[in-house]
This record gives sequence, C-alpha cells and structure tokens, in this order.
Amino acid sequence: MQRLMNQKIIKEFPILDQVAAISCGMLNDEALLDLNYVEDSNADVDANFILTGSGDIIEIQACAEKKAFPNADLQKMMSLAQKGVDELVALQKSVLKI
Repeated sequence: MQRLMNQKIIKEFPILDQVAAISCGMLNDEALLDLNYVEDSNADVDANFILTGSGDIIEIQACAEKKAFPNADLQKMMSLAQKGVDELVALQKSVLKI
C-alpha cells in the first residue's frame, strides 16, 4: 500500500482497520475459542464473532443448541473472542507490515 501511495497510484492509505472472525462456544459451562468439530458438535452454545482490530463489532451470531443461555455466557464468549481476534489482528499486521 505504501508503495502504491509513493507511486501516486492511490492518494490515501486504504486500510482503515483490521477485521477478523473467530468462533466460540460453551461446552460444559466452559467458554471455548475456535472450536474443533467434536467440540462444536457437542456445544451448548455456538457463536461466531466478526470484530475490528479496534474492538468494534461487525457481526455476532450466536445460537443456543439445547436450551437458552445466560447473558453471562455471551459476555464470556465475547471476551474470549476479543482475545482471539487480537491475536489474529497482530498476525495480520505482521504480515502486512503495518
């Protein structure tokens, strides 16, 4: 991107923020990040989070698989998702060198 700006092909740096998506779930009252197939198949709650690098929410999709779940579980998954997205954003930035 910087090269394109230096060559005056683009006028402004186009990347405003990073975006990353991660899955979370509740299994046996434990919040899990990036569930594998077995965990996902048995999860009480299955959720997907799309967040920006600055912590804003783009999308949250959560589904109770067996019974309704408390807000506290959503907060646990949200916190865990933010940590996972933070790691993904750090990897993106290292690859993009921004």
